[in-house]
Amino acid sequence: MLGFMFFVMFFLIIIGAPIAIALGGSSAIWVYLSKAVPDFTILHRMVMGVDSFPLLAIPFFILAGNLMNAAGLTNQIFNFAKAVVGWLPGGLGHVNIGASIIFAGMSGAAVADAGGLGTIEIKAMNDAGYDLDFSVAVTAASSTIGPIIPPSLPMVIYGVMASASIGRLFIAGFIPGLFMGLALAIMVAYYAHKRHYPRDAKFSIKNLWVSFIQGLPALFTPVIIIGGIISGIFTPTEAAIAAVVYALILGLVYRTLDFKKFVAISLETAETTAVILLIVAGASIFAWVLTANQVTERFAAFFISFTENKYILLLVINILLLIVGCFMETIASITILTPVLLPVAMKLGVDPVHFGVIMVLNLMIGLLTPPVGMVLFVLTRVAKIPFERAAKATFPFLLPLLIVLLLITYIEPFCMWLPGIVFAK
Repeated sequence: MLGFMFFVMFFLIIIGAPIAIALGGSSAIWVYLSKAVPDFTILHRMVMGVDSFPLLAIPFFILAGNLMNAAGLTNQIFNFAKAVVGWLPGGLGHVNIGASIIFAGMSGAAVADAGGLGTIEIKAMNDAGYDLDFSVAVTAASSTIGPIIPPSLPMVIYGVMASASIGRLFIAGFIPGLFMGLALAIMVAYYAHKRHYPRDAKFSIKNLWVSFIQGLPALFTPVIIIGGIISGIFTPTEAAIAAVVYALILGLVYRTLDFKKFVAISLETAETTAVILLIVAGASIFAWVLTANQVTERFAAFFISFTENKYILLLVINILLLIVGCFMETIASITILTPVLLPVAMKLGVDPVHFGVIMVLNLMIGLLTPPVGMVLFVLTRVAKIPFERAAKATFPFLLPLLIVLLLITYIEPFCMWLPGIVFAK
């Protein structure tokens, strides 16, 4: 019966059914045919799956990001990053990465980074004479930093599915996110040396100060979110609400937000949230079926039966996640695989918070790989180039990201040192 449930799920995914329907529908078939539990269990488990206070952070972070984009703060972020690192060889490539790191503290979504900053970054790099392929590749790779540095929508979903501390997950992603930026900057420096890319701005204390003052409202957003969580003033959910309030204030101050635009942004946020929560609801009943039938325990035992070497098993899990990321959307991958892979990781002695960072980074790399690379699809529309060309250009930039993935997988303090300090009692 369980085998038939998996067959139905994969069949629905293959024919293009929404992932929520694939998860919930296959689980409903199991409940109906097995007669193990009453039919109303389906609705009960789906409702219980989304009846979670931390999940409230999702609509508020999405709304905050949309409001920030509407306020036109992306230009201010880009200008500040240009004043900080634009004087380096291949300056706009470094600016691209720096702007993504700053924007990561606002949006929490790679696609939002690619769509919001991507338009500005690719146009600026083209105007400065950079190769279009290089511009797209740097923009795509740097956008993956967004869901690693807090706040992070995938981390919220993982935290709910794994019953892990979202605050710890947020803080655990901070150092890996900076490492990603550093690794990508080294790659940009290599290309700048090889292709003789110019320095795009002279370093000036005056320009740095002016751009900092002009961008201070935007730069203060990560301070509110991250600082509030670290200091204990906010829970992650409350930090998301504070970010929305701050974004609304900025929109009114800059006069970029009126009632009509606010309604449009709210409707867009509601639509995106509904899709995400429907996936979570479908995954909740699916995960419950797996747990009730001890599938997760058997899967863990099956994995460990081959070898008990922690390092080999972690490598296998990474390869599996990278493959899944090529074919499946991030939220769906997290909701399906967390109940299956987390027990394996915990048997290996991996902290759930550490494993959450590993999983999210794997799936972010998947956003850059065909056939379902969502970031690539966004940037093909922005840059007006074929999908295949964008994928080929981005391929070399997977190397620094994979190196960071291996580092955080096998050197636990890169993820766990900062949460241990911040949340030390």
